[in-house]
Amino acid sequence: MSIWTRITAAVSSLAKGEPLSAVFEHLRTAPERKVGFAIAVIALGAKMAKADGRVTRDEVAAFREVFQIASEDEAGAARVFNLARQDVAGFEDYAQKIRTMFGEGDEALNDLMEGLFHIAMADGTYHPAEDEFLARVADILGVGDTRFRRMRARFVPDAVPDPYDVLGVAHDAPMDDIRAAWRVLVRETHPDRMIARGVPEEAMKLAESRMAAINKAWEEIQAERG
Repeated sequence: MSIWTRITAAVSSLAKGEPLSAVFEHLRTAPERKVGFAIAVIALGAKMAKADGRVTRDEVAAFREVFQIASEDEAGAARVFNLARQDVAGFEDYAQKIRTMFGEGDEALNDLMEGLFHIAMADGTYHPAEDEFLARVADILGVGDTRFRRMRARFVPDAVPDPYDVLGVAHDAPMDDIRAAWRVLVRETHPDRMIARGVPEEAMKLAESRMAAINKAWEEIQAERG
């Protein structure tokens, strides 16, 4: 059964009035966690797309920046997006339930935030309302301020990303500490690790994007320090 068939069934339950808590209650264990992750990105992404007062084609198409959608699943994916946009539940309630579903401190919550940043930047601009939305979601999910700033530095092109911010280290940190931080991030970003914590295979573009940024930051610091 396609993941989009399972996602459509879950989101349809929301559209029919089933409480969000009841839907997520069935998505706590693998492979259901993968469905839960996808619903979280879709639901919060649809809410965020309206944060700047409009939903553009770019923002809708941005789900393709997160999920690899096979041609035979396109109709199912479109139905999921439409259901999510029609749902009237508040995004804060979604975020609270998602945090409960994955558990406090789960690395998948950071993966989720990166998916939302992909969607926010789809139209080439980062609206203040989107920043406020993402900051609030990050707070609810328990994503620390340092991690949030690191993500924003990578995704928002208002300045050249600071490689130290990308790796989450101080500018005066010893090279051995920076190397260790880089290795930890590379390990956390490996597709097998991401799949194990609930990110569906269809969302592995997140791993590709993050790995590229991590390695680029490490190379820049190496060049800077000779």
